Amino acid sequence: MAVGDGTHTHGTEAAEAAEAGEAPAGHAIGALAPIAVWLFTRSVLMLCVLKILLAPGVDVTPDVSVTYQGWYDILRTGTFPQSDVTWQYPPGAAFAILSPALLPFLDYATAFFTLCLLCDALVFGLLLRTSRRASPGTGTGTGTGRSTRGVWMWVAGVALLGPTVYARYDLMVTAVAVCALLVGVRRPQLLGALAGFGALLKVWPVLLLIGTPRGRVTRLSWSAAVATALALLAVVSAVLPGALDFLTAQRDRGTEVESLGALVFHVARHLGWDGAVMFSYGSVEFRGPYVPLVSALALILSVAAFGWLLLWRVKARTFTAGTVCDAAFVAVLLFTVTSRVISPQYMIWLVGLAAVCLLARSSPMTLPSVLVLVASAVTALEFPLFFSHVTASDPLGVTLLVVRNGLLVAAALTACGRLWRATVPGQRSREREEEAADTADTAPSGHRGAADGKEDANRLLGS
Repeated sequence: MAVGDGTHTHGTEAAEAAEAGEAPAGHAIGALAPIAVWLFTRSVLMLCVLKILLAPGVDVTPDVSVTYQGWYDILRTGTFPQSDVTWQYPPGAAFAILSPALLPFLDYATAFFTLCLLCDALVFGLLLRTSRRASPGTGTGTGTGRSTRGVWMWVAGVALLGPTVYARYDLMVTAVAVCALLVGVRRPQLLGALAGFGALLKVWPVLLLIGTPRGRVTRLSWSAAVATALALLAVVSAVLPGALDFLTAQRDRGTEVESLGALVFHVARHLGWDGAVMFSYGSVEFRGPYVPLVSALALILSVAAFGWLLLWRVKARTFTAGTVCDAAFVAVLLFTVTSRVISPQYMIWLVGLAAVCLLARSSPMTLPSVLVLVASAVTALEFPLFFSHVTASDPLGVTLLVVRNGLLVAAALTACGRLWRATVPGQRSREREEEAADTADTAPSGHRGAADGKEDANRLLGS
């Protein structure tokens, strides 16, 4: 009897914790593992970028200590670095470049690395907190709808990409995107405002809105994004001339050596192609015959990807809170793969969005996320570890690119297929919906009321 009473007491406490939206105490112990791994791996990353530990391969820190700091000095004079062809970013990027001024007691590079660490910690904390909260509409904790897979995706993905993550401002942009999806998923205006702000930092966060449910949610989020972007653009343009120069800054770019299209020239170099590898526009690119053609084909592929996303949005019928995250992941993955530039830091965008998707235990994006995680590990091998082999187009460099880009293509195709099947009803699904509608029309009033109640609940969940 005493044992039974004790069991009942613990069961009641667990139920009360679930009703409060909190995970049972056992999950708190489980959270210590990712926290410990995060602390260890991030300590190593900071030691590497501060050059206390010497990481093998190309030094990734000059982008901060030389390029970013140079832009910082120019921005402080009240203008964008208009004469610098490596400045190809939206006007909001000025906020990221100037952000080390928030830590005036540190030198520029150290302050930048520290801010990246804080952004990393913010994302990790949000993912961990969300994974331990109750799932929407279930009243349960991580045991059912939520999963810590997203937390581990972030912990492992950033660690695998290595010091590059802290030596680029893409981590800051990713933090804005993750905040938008986790904090704004039930607040459409906040989601839109953060997406608009993120778009002014590096364009791609505007894709966070591709999967918003039709109707009120889309109107509120999209209008908030436009209003935020226009307001910030007006302020930045008034303070710093040349805010829109980035729109034409990349028109003369070649094909970056790590992109999907670059594989053509890596092979062609062994067949007598008369071209060259040059450092241009802040990256290493191919220049020579047929490069403009391949770059144009990449642009056509990006337009085709955008067309597929529009078709999906028209055809999709099932919109949930998870659909917003899944669609954002698919959209960014598509534009990353089809871009004429696939810099290593782009992978952090995909890792962050995949981590948000994997918080849902039933997410259809599990396999694509795993492929992205493996691609992140291969990316760290091709840059910075074996980048000299990539630029030389030797067998090791080409093999690494084929594997990395092949994994991204596989992830993109798999993600597209899964998103389509999860949201676009097939012929049989439409027939079942019609049968259900006919049944509802002929059902007693009590049953119709229950169905209407369920429909209202789905609306509240964003379906």
